[in-house]
Order: sequence, then structure tokens, then C-alpha cells
Amino acid sequence: MRTISILGSTGSIGTQTLDIVRKEKDIKVSALAAGRNIELLESQIREFHPSLVSCMDEKDAQDLRGRVADTDTRIVSGMDGLIEVATEPESSVLVTGIVGMIGIRPTIAAIEAGKDIALANKETLVCAGHIIMPLAAKCGVHIVPVDSEHSAIFQSLNGEPRERLEKILLTASGGPFRGKTKAELENMSLEDALKHPNWSMGRKVTIDSASLCNKGLEVMEAKWLFDVDVEQIEVLIHPQSIVHSAVQYADGAIMAQLGVPDMKLPIQYALYYPDRRPMDAGRVDLFELGSLTFHKPDTDTFTGLKLAFEACRRGGSLPTVFNAANEAAVRMLIDGRIKFVQIPDVISECMARHTVTDDPTVEDILAIRDEVDRCAEEYV
Repeated sequence: MRTISILGSTGSIGTQTLDIVRKEKDIKVSALAAGRNIELLESQIREFHPSLVSCMDEKDAQDLRGRVADTDTRIVSGMDGLIEVATEPESSVLVTGIVGMIGIRPTIAAIEAGKDIALANKETLVCAGHIIMPLAAKCGVHIVPVDSEHSAIFQSLNGEPRERLEKILLTASGGPFRGKTKAELENMSLEDALKHPNWSMGRKVTIDSASLCNKGLEVMEAKWLFDVDVEQIEVLIHPQSIVHSAVQYADGAIMAQLGVPDMKLPIQYALYYPDRRPMDAGRVDLFELGSLTFHKPDTDTFTGLKLAFEACRRGGSLPTVFNAANEAAVRMLIDGRIKFVQIPDVISECMARHTVTDDPTVEDILAIRDEVDRCAEEYV
């Protein structure tokens, strides 16, 4: 019996993780953390019986305490609550399904408590990879990626000499706007950006996929996760979303992981690593598929990806600026304050106005987020 805690239990990654728990029946859930979906959180408490649950807002926590007063679950809130969930003594694995920089502190606390990390919160490594990866090595903690692309890379590296890695081939579907011109993007709405052709994801990640900013964040994550230089990472647009990513070695051989576009596969792999459990998910029919296609991303149109490579090359605090500016821009798009096409403009402005810190602390990183939020507001 494995025991896990989940940050972001009511989101896309969290609910799919619980689907696996429900099916496999040999995983116990000791703690959950979520945002404001109190009704779903109550349902999860009654089904999975965690000893600890955290809400972001104390008012929601008070509401939830009243709803589940007949259970033994303790309800906490805020950042302290997230950290309690991340360090809950009974669990051995923390699933970081929470979105945004809010995941940094609880992930660090979990590593220091000796928890293995099933990592779906890419912002943790984008902003604090220089802190997280050495800390995990020091604490003897495994970080197993949940993102489909990084899981594919992780699987393609299994059993191979890491020093012979030549290049990471990071695939992207291209999102709903693949092939569109910059002029066409001017007319794209929030609703258009949320119509991903292949994947079912949360709103933030779906919008990031449409802008290719998500792929930029994944480039930065891959740099830290696999200890490679940014020049060893190549992004390929792959519309079928069957090759989830690949690794090219020094002899020219390419190892790739293929599968249907279903997040449950990388989630289950992370939970049971190094074992592979049977799954009821669909199978790729290569005869029916017929062909797989790849082409270069259009970084002149989707400039967010170009900005991400720039931030990754410079390093220091600039990836944090990219991430925070993108988060701010997505919020403004959802609120109807900017157009989709303005997302990279907000990022570019914030990056241009920032003075880079070479080795930012966690406190620096969180302060930069506030600085970038102010800069983004001035853009509007």
C-alpha cells in the first residue's frame, strides 16, 4: 500500500490522480489541498478519507469544517496548510498538481521532509530549479515528472548512459492556433484559445498551450530536470500528440515514448515508478494512424516561445519573470482585459524592465512575482 498526498486535488491532475487511486485500490490518500471547489473537495473527503485537507481561503476552510464535521478529517488553510499537506507524516509521495508559483514552498518543504515528488507543477523548476534539484539530491528524494513530455523524456532515458545524451526532442501539438498567422491571432478570443484539439487540461495550461508559452516553460523545466544546456533542447510541432517526446543520443539513435494523449499514463507511471501497471486507456493503432508529422515551431508568430528560450539562456531570475508575467497575462486575458495576441507583449515588457539577479532565493523569487504583477498592470 502506497500513501500519497495531493496538492491541487480538484484540478485536472488531481482528479485524474484520484481516478487512478479509485481504480488501483492499493494507494491510500493521506492529505489533499485544493482551491475553492468546496463541494468537490467535500466529496473527495467522503470517498478517500484523508486525515488532513487544506483550502487556500480560511472562509472556505470554515465552510468545509461545517460540511465534514461528522468525519475525522482536519481542515487547515493558506500557505501553512499547503505545507502541512506537503509534509504530512504518513505519505511517502507528494503529487504537485497545483498550478503556479504557489507550489514552490510546499515542494521544498516536502523534499526536506523526505517525500518523493510526482511533479506536475512546472513553475517550481522554472523559477527555483537551482534550489530544488540540489536539495532533492541532498535529501535523497526522487523527482518523477508527471507532464506527458517530461515523463516521455524520463522514460526514454531509462537504462541509457546519461552522459551520451545529445539532444532532447520536446514535442508540442501546436495547440488550437497551429498554422495561424499573427494577423489571424488578432481575432482569436479566450474561447478560441480554450479549444485544444488533443488534450483535456485546465484553463491556464490550455491557454499556455495555445500561445506556446507552455512549451517555453517546459524547456526551462527540462533544463533542470535532466541537467542539460538549453541548446540541447529542440522543440518540434507534432500535431498528432502521439510521440510525447524523445531523446537523441551521441550515436544518432533516438528513443521516444509514444501513446494516446491521456494524462493518466504519466500520472500512473509516476505513482508506481519503476513498475508499469496495466491501464484501461486506449492504445495507439499505427495502422489507423498511418503517419506522424513534425515541423519547426513558428517563433515569429508565437513569440512567447522565443522569449522563453531567451529567459532560459540568461537564467538567474529572468525565468521567474517570464513565468510570472505569463501568469499575469493569462489572468488578464481571462478577465477580458487584454487580447490573446497581447500575452507575449506583456511578457516582453516585464522582461525588458527587470534587472536580473543571478542566484535568486525563494524570497527573491516571490518578491519578483509581485514586481512583475505591478509591471503587468502598468502595461494595461
